[in-house]
Amino acid sequence: MAVARFWREIPSRYNLIGVKCLNCNKVIFPPRSICPYCRRTGKLEPYKLSRRGKILSYTVVYSAAEGFEDQVPYVLAIVELEDGPRITAQVTDCDPSEVRIGDEVEVVFRKMREEGEDGVIYYGYKVRRVL
Repeated sequence: MAVARFWREIPSRYNLIGVKCLNCNKVIFPPRSICPYCRRTGKLEPYKLSRRGKILSYTVVYSAAEGFEDQVPYVLAIVELEDGPRITAQVTDCDPSEVRIGDEVEVVFRKMREEGEDGVIYYGYKVRRVL
């Protein structure tokens, strides 16, 4: 990911900020300028998302994409947050065999990867099971 794009996305990545449509009351993440539900513009306001949700689906990754080889095996899950938006996130701090559909999770802030000779470290959100 380009450094400039990464910096532009910091508010949503680090604070889990989406938008709420004042026409249809849907919460949207990542933020958009047009509501995908009612197709109206201009009535979207920033909305801080809940950090809790549940796993709707998941997969265990054994053959990782470039840059994530040192993390295999790991779990990628689709999580529905309490506010409604769904996110794709890595499930961290557990054995992949422990993850189940319907598990309660919380969003945590973690190192995602390191890039280039300068050692730029990218942080972002992952989820962990709530015990």
